Amino acid sequence: MENIIVGITGASGAVYGQRLLQALSDKSYPIHLSVSEAAIKVIESELNLTLNLDKFNISKFIDRENHSITYHHISDIAASISSGTLKTKAMIIVPCSMNTLCSIANGIASNLIQRAASVTLKEGRKLIVMPRETPLTSIHLENMLKLSKEQTCILPAMPGYYYHPKTIDDQVDFMVGKVLDYLGIEYLPYTKKSYEVWRNINSELMTT
Repeated sequence: MENIIVGITGASGAVYGQRLLQALSDKSYPIHLSVSEAAIKVIESELNLTLNLDKFNISKFIDRENHSITYHHISDIAASISSGTLKTKAMIIVPCSMNTLCSIANGIASNLIQRAASVTLKEGRKLIVMPRETPLTSIHLENMLKLSKEQTCILPAMPGYYYHPKTIDDQVDFMVGKVLDYLGIEYLPYTKKSYEVWRNINSELMTT
């Protein structure tokens, strides 16, 4: 399996990054992870987990003892993911802060996540960003357009409701499923809750 880079930044929605790592780990994908300083604070606030940026406890974060995740400090510009020589399937930034998004869109690489994203773009590999912000300014939108023109997948944290989610977990699974679906990776909680319902809706519409 090809390497997948995951960046977690300081936007609200740390649970999306957590669930994505769980899903990829369960499928034994080799993952390279980097977490921003702001993300550490969001994780503590939203998930009630106190983690250390210097000694990031992956098992504690994803509730998995067995995983294939390699952690890289946000300031380690010499890490393997900062070079195109590391072959990767994709890079996913989830959630993606507007600071990170705008920096990448304007060629700024002041930390490892931004550098790895820049490398992903220059190598013509898949980059997925999940922004979580509202309302959006014209600056945000212009920078999303810049990245979109560079073949970046802009996948905002906008869960659907046509499959009648019952819990927050359902909504998280929907967004994580969207990310994995874009990469051609099946995620059963998403497939069962989303696609099957959508197929049924389409079938009903076709007969009316």
